[in-house]
Amino acid sequence: MFRAALTDRLQAAFTAAGIVLPEGFPVSVELASDTRFGDYQSNAAMTLAKQLKTNPRALAEQIKAAFSADELCSEVSIAGPGFLNFRISPAALSAKVQAITTGTSCDVVQVAQPKTIVIDFSAPNIAKPMHVGHIRSTFIGDCLARVSRFVGHKVITDNHVGDWGTQFGMIIHGWKTQLDHEALKKHPIQELVRTYKLINQKTKDDESVLTLCKTELVKLQQGDEENLAIWKECVRLTLVQLEEVYGTLDIEFDHYLGESFYNDALGPLVTDLLSRGIAVLSEGAAVIFSEGTAAVEDDPFMTRDRETKEWVQLPLIIQKSDGGFLYGTTDLATINYRVQEWQADEIWYVVGAPQQLHFRQVFAAAKRMGHSTAMTHIAFGSILGPDGKMFKTRSGETVGLLEVIEEAIERARAAAEEKDQGLSDAEKDEIARIIGSGSVKYAELSQNRLTDYKFSWDKMLSLQGNTAPYLINAYVRTRSIFRKLEGSAVTLTPEIALTEPAEIALAMKLAQFAEATHDVLVDHRPNTLANYLYELANTYHSFYEACHVLNSTGVVRNTRLTLCEATSRVLKTGLGLLGIQTTERM
Repeated sequence: MFRAALTDRLQAAFTAAGIVLPEGFPVSVELASDTRFGDYQSNAAMTLAKQLKTNPRALAEQIKAAFSADELCSEVSIAGPGFLNFRISPAALSAKVQAITTGTSCDVVQVAQPKTIVIDFSAPNIAKPMHVGHIRSTFIGDCLARVSRFVGHKVITDNHVGDWGTQFGMIIHGWKTQLDHEALKKHPIQELVRTYKLINQKTKDDESVLTLCKTELVKLQQGDEENLAIWKECVRLTLVQLEEVYGTLDIEFDHYLGESFYNDALGPLVTDLLSRGIAVLSEGAAVIFSEGTAAVEDDPFMTRDRETKEWVQLPLIIQKSDGGFLYGTTDLATINYRVQEWQADEIWYVVGAPQQLHFRQVFAAAKRMGHSTAMTHIAFGSILGPDGKMFKTRSGETVGLLEVIEEAIERARAAAEEKDQGLSDAEKDEIARIIGSGSVKYAELSQNRLTDYKFSWDKMLSLQGNTAPYLINAYVRTRSIFRKLEGSAVTLTPEIALTEPAEIALAMKLAQFAEATHDVLVDHRPNTLANYLYELANTYHSFYEACHVLNSTGVVRNTRLTLCEATSRVLKTGLGLLGIQTTERM
């Protein structure tokens, strides 16, 4: 990666110039904000000059004189009060493009210290269909898993499904009294949802029904054979549907360890935390209070009272006074398992922003238990409808995820029908599947995960703008050049001469793929990669318009074909990291 190489050389230049850096001083290099002056830039000289109370321009001159450009840079210059600018040499760019076309990973380097990372994402509930609210967790988590594996980490994906809890008392009672078994055979999840809603309403109208549901739940928790069999069938039916949805989306999990997997560990966990003084009994419940060592505004176990404005305790309850356990208890047991069984160095939770306080408390409690594993809550915002409100159906129901994907595919299929390219129906169906599912994924992954965004069919399926169809079409365009050469002997050689501005710009953008890929994991933002791919597609289209490929000859032709091949590989690889497939024609 050019940025990493420049950073290393800049660090060496400080040493060569006899400049002692303060401890922890960041020597960083970034993409240039104005490419008229260079491809990369650094404000390290200005930042250090401010600390040393010296002239930043003079300091920059010292660093420049000590900087080893060699074959990497064709120019090192100083702009403004002390910006250091670096222009990558055509030779270095040519070597990078050649490496992209000959390697297996588009010249993306592996991490120096691979880690074992557990990624917890998607997590739908048993006996309920996946809906649009699962889009963000599912797609973000899958992308982070793909990128992490690609750069060399060991990744374990765990779908922590909601397969236990009070709702099963209602589901079991409904199964025994209201279930339509014929409907269950045809549409199992819909029938389970219908039954649950019916019983749920009955509990509100008749307290005796609620009592019956609680009785069924207790029997389940105590291991009643009939209730366990019903519960297991509910889990099985739901997992069948989940596999259908995930299969359509090309998403796989290493494990489906739901809440029930940790049931036997909850009691011993509470006993252990009480014996170690991490938890205490309060009003009959086992809770974890603040240690009092952190500033109150940073302490997840403290909150400000709305009326008195005084700081008061906000404990994490791990066992209620009636003996019941809570999500926090299960999450702590889950952390124990992931650390002990999988030797996790890091655990990532891709869960909505409203759960921020919960995870702050759980992570703090886990640290007090002795866990040094890094734990991260990767939060995200909401998907809104065109009206700016939560995305719902006209009847107010949550939109099903499978329905969203199917409609996207149908719309893409209708668009394919409008084009007469001599494709068979089977080819159109496959293209529609790729475009449709890819469009929904890209509409999500191109967004800043922390912001809300509006769901728009027209925008996500458009061939113009920052969309999956636009990027896939760019890939198709790269392949169309080689299709036109079918029957001709095409052998790309290492002889590359980058001379035209459009050639150099494309080579420079291709070289940034490795940086964009690694940057995804800096703050867990897939949109970093999505935005890079959009910029690459734009740069390629500019190159395509400015530089004739097939009409050129000799080294020029080889150079341009090599750029097309490199762009093809980077687009296909990059889209693949987003979980999006490509097609040769569309």
